[in-house]
Amino acid sequence: MSVKMIQERLDGYRCRSTLEEDHALREITQEIVLAGLGRTTFFNHAAFHGGTCLRIFHGLNRFSEDLDFALMAPDAKFSLQSFLSAVRDEVSAYGCQLEIDDRSRLGQAVQKAFVKESSLGGVLRLNYRPSTGPMRKIRIKLEVDTNPPLGANWVMPILDFPFASAVKTHDLPSLFAGKMHALLCREYHKGRDWYDLVWYTAQRVPINHRLLDAALDQQGPWRGTQPKTDATWCVARIRERIEVLDVDQLRHEVLPFVKAEEQPSLSLWSADFFRQQVGKLTMPGTPLD
Repeated sequence: MSVKMIQERLDGYRCRSTLEEDHALREITQEIVLAGLGRTTFFNHAAFHGGTCLRIFHGLNRFSEDLDFALMAPDAKFSLQSFLSAVRDEVSAYGCQLEIDDRSRLGQAVQKAFVKESSLGGVLRLNYRPSTGPMRKIRIKLEVDTNPPLGANWVMPILDFPFASAVKTHDLPSLFAGKMHALLCREYHKGRDWYDLVWYTAQRVPINHRLLDAALDQQGPWRGTQPKTDATWCVARIRERIEVLDVDQLRHEVLPFVKAEEQPSLSLWSADFFRQQVGKLTMPGTPLD
């Protein structure tokens, strides 16, 4: 991994603002961390999921902040620290200096750590370099669910940058199940959740209902009820959520994560727009399970 390679990667984003450049640097750092994890045994134990996974491996047109993982099976003794130390040592050989702030505690259901990177900005040609003050520091949160709901399916795509590395991820129906759980159970409405819902429904991705049922039974309003969902059930529950949406607030929240050329599509957002989008889950030709 050379500075030239990273510079070419950054130039490919064609950033038009400080915010877009920050997003690009964060995403490059995310890929460096993922590739480093791929050179450990981390993906023998865990799989990548969430919005950043959808962005990096499936081309979602919004930026994302965190790296979210779930173990393949519950393990209260899992420790994240040794893997992060190995990643730091691995990428340092290529000139990338990572700071690791491990906030995990043994036995916690969700282990958390922060990765900070400030060296790249000092060696790259930035179009929006700060005129005064310190170089911007990239900060990425990593979370590992050590007590995940059962039922996920996995695939093993190859991450090509900064070097070839195999990264275990949830497959698309399992990713959609995780997003559906967030839409149904999050105590507040998050614009990025609804942006992702539109992507999934436009792509006609089916939901992994086995995983969704297990997640709902584990956490949220349906906890302990052993729910049995299908597409019709999901459409009805999401439409209930749509009735109380503040669409302007959702649009405002997601705008900073979408490039300028993609933002006009957000003007379509309305309660009726979301009703139509989620209705695609039960349209002919869409797998229900």
